[in-house]
Amino acid sequence: MAIPGNVSKLISEQITKEWYSAYLYMSMAGYFEIESLPGMAHWMQIQAQEELAHGLILQRHLAADRGVQPVLGAIEAPPKTFKSVLEAFEMAYAHELTVTASIHNIMDNAIKTNDHATRMMLGWFIDEQVEEEKSVSEVVAMLKRIKGNEALLLPLDAKLATRIFTLPLQLAKAGA
Repeated sequence: MAIPGNVSKLISEQITKEWYSAYLYMSMAGYFEIESLPGMAHWMQIQAQEELAHGLILQRHLAADRGVQPVLGAIEAPPKTFKSVLEAFEMAYAHELTVTASIHNIMDNAIKTNDHATRMMLGWFIDEQVEEEKSVSEVVAMLKRIKGNEALLLPLDAKLATRIFTLPLQLAKAGA
């Protein structure tokens, strides 16, 4: 089934954005390691794994399912310094908002071009972005509540260390 060229282009761009997201979260993980917050580093490493999985789902949709070669772009370097733990998580939240807007743009184009297969695939991404925004915003809210009381960072760090990565069903079924 043919995929409209503009939708294919947007999905290729989104794959690159997902890889950048993973890169960004790994940079944040490095910052948290240096700050002796291994739970927050772990949380960001899991976030990076999720972003890589998202990119794989999109690539599989283009290449394996639709027969289109993804055109991947360059991945820019992410920020390497952060002023605070709160700033890093606020940056992660802002980034997730931009990812959501990008996914919605692809969906809008899939709707306009009657690309029902892409619409079905993107439904999962839209649900996933609701969860992504919620999980990061919850950490931001907790950090704002404990701001100024550095001793409270340690219980939050321990809580974030419990996060686990679950392979999305779209990849598990395909044997990735």
